[in-house]
Amino acid sequence: MSLPDDTRQRIQSVIDSDRVVLFMKGSRQMPQCGFSAQVVQILDSQLGEYTTVDVLQDPEIRQGIKEFSSWPTIPQLYVGGEFIGGCDILTEMYQAGELSQTLGTA
Repeated sequence: MSLPDDTRQRIQSVIDSDRVVLFMKGSRQMPQCGFSAQVVQILDSQLGEYTTVDVLQDPEIRQGIKEFSSWPTIPQLYVGGEFIGGCDILTEMYQAGELSQTLGTA
């Protein structure tokens, strides 16, 4: 299934709206899955501000972001418009000390 242009544009617009954007299940204050909660905890330890998108509120975005990134799972982190990865990758980057460099907080 190919991603409709309007959904692609909506996703790109959100990614372009902030340097750090997290597509997740739930909100930063109330994550709705363990993986999203883990990524929020990691990001909160590194950053004061970043944008989150609750994919549970929008089925088009929930499916569309997977096609947009060619990545099958949520959460998904974008930094400077570039897809960084999901929970496992972010956890590994955090533990290796690489995430702060990617986020520019080193």
